[in-house]
Amino acid sequence: MKMPGTNIIERAEALDLLLNGNLLDLGKRADAIRQRLHPEGVVTFVVDRNVNYTNICDSKCSFCAFYRTKDADDAYVLTREQIYGKIAELVEQGGTQLLMQGGLNPDLKIEFFEELFSEIKQRFPSVQNHSLSPAEVTCIAVNSALSLDETLLRLKRAGLDSIPGGGAEILVDEVRSSISPKKIGWKQWGTVMLKAAGLGMPTTATMMFGSSEKPEDIVEHLFRVRELQDQGGSFTAFIPWSYQPGNTELGGTTATGVDYLKVLALSRIVLDNVPNIQASWVTQGAKMASVALFFGANDLGGTMLEENVVAAAGCSFCMSQQEMISLIHGAGFRAAQRTTTYSILREFEV
Repeated sequence: MKMPGTNIIERAEALDLLLNGNLLDLGKRADAIRQRLHPEGVVTFVVDRNVNYTNICDSKCSFCAFYRTKDADDAYVLTREQIYGKIAELVEQGGTQLLMQGGLNPDLKIEFFEELFSEIKQRFPSVQNHSLSPAEVTCIAVNSALSLDETLLRLKRAGLDSIPGGGAEILVDEVRSSISPKKIGWKQWGTVMLKAAGLGMPTTATMMFGSSEKPEDIVEHLFRVRELQDQGGSFTAFIPWSYQPGNTELGGTTATGVDYLKVLALSRIVLDNVPNIQASWVTQGAKMASVALFFGANDLGGTMLEENVVAAAGCSFCMSQQEMISLIHGAGFRAAQRTTTYSILREFEV
C-alpha cells in the first residue's frame, strides 16, 4: 500500500538520480517527502542497547571485523546472567528496546533462545525484544532441524517481539556471494521477513553500501525492499549505512559523506511505502546525522548503550541521549523518544 503524497519512481529514474542527480536537488526532493509524511517536525529516537550474545560465526563475512571462529582465544557466548545484567542497566536508564544479535553459531539451537527470551520477558516486561536477523533465524532453524514457520512461531511465543533488518547488506546475490558467500541469499532474507510479518511481527530493513556493489545494485536493493513491503511486509523503517573497512578481510575504503547523503535521499524517494528513514550516526557521526535530517531522515535510531559490531571495524562514534536531543533541537526539530514501533513516549522541551 502506497503512502499518500509520495511520488512513484521506477528503477531507471532512480539510477539516473544516483549517478547524475545534483546532491542538493536530491536532498530537497527527499526533504519534501519527509515533510509530507512527518509534517509535525518531530525527529525521534529510541533508547536501546545492542547485546551481542555471541561472536562465534560460521559465516565469516569478509566485510565483518566482529566475528570469531569457535577456537579463537576471544570467542564467547554470553551467560544468561551477563545478558540479564546488561538489560537491567538498559531499563535503569529508561531504555525500552533490546537488540540482541550475534554470529551464526552452530551450537545454539531453538531451546537456547526460547529459554532466554522467556526469562527476559518475565524479568523485563517493559522491554521490546527486537532481536536476531533473518540469517540468525535461518541458522536457528537449520541447527534445530525445524521449518522457518515453526522457528518463527516458537521464537515469537517465547518473547521475540520484532525482527531487525540486519544481514541485508545488498539484496543482490552476485554481491552477497562475493562478500558473504556462506550467508543466506536475498530471497531467503525476504522470506523470513514476510513470514515474520505474517505472524504480526514488526520488522525493519537495512542496507550496507560501499563495499563492492555497483550503483545498479543499490537501486535494486531499494526496489526489492519496496516490493517486499508491497507483498505484505511489515517494515517500519529503513536504515542505510556505509561499509566500515577497518580490521576487515575485505578492506577498501568507506563511502564519502556525499555518497551517504545521496543514498539516504534516494532511499526516502524510492521507499514510498516505508514510513520512516533512519540516519546512521553510528557510522557517520553526529554532524552528518544532523545534515541527514534535511535529506529525508526523520529518525536517529537508537542511543545504543552498547555497540560492538561496527566498533570492531574501528568506527567509534558515540552520542548520549542528551547529545542526541541537542542535535535534534539544534537542527530546528522537536525531539521525542519513541518505542520500537514509533509510538511517542515523551517529547523534550527545547
